Amino acid sequence: MQINDGSHLLVFAAWDNHTAKRIDEVVGLNIKPRGDLPMLQAYCDTLKVNYVPGNAAVNYAHAPRQAYITLGFVLVSATKQEVDSTPMEGIDPDAVDAILGLKQRGQRSVVLMLLNCRDESGDWLLALSKMRKSRETIVTQID
Repeated sequence: MQINDGSHLLVFAAWDNHTAKRIDEVVGLNIKPRGDLPMLQAYCDTLKVNYVPGNAAVNYAHAPRQAYITLGFVLVSATKQEVDSTPMEGIDPDAVDAILGLKQRGQRSVVLMLLNCRDESGDWLLALSKMRKSRETIVTQID
């Protein structure tokens, strides 16, 4: 699937740095449906202690990994809905950020995901056998 073949293009972005305000906003999203749980506030405080005084470059190294976790869930969700999806790296993040005004929002693009309606008639890979590494190749069992 090429970038101009999709019906939708998702841009996964990450904060350029962690701030107390950003952490509070995320925790606030959790408090609204769940109530102000002491454990949630303790977690919030821990995040602030660990990230807010930290180096912005180190904090940014953490943020894209969070975007990739979300990407994984969205890929699985698309498959469940029978929507074709393709994650895309190799992008020019500065250009994507400029087009979407991400820098002004304190964000940086990480990875793209192209979505399109499933078209089995045009899927030349559909009839081919799936190629997977063996379990022994990818799993190390420790007894």
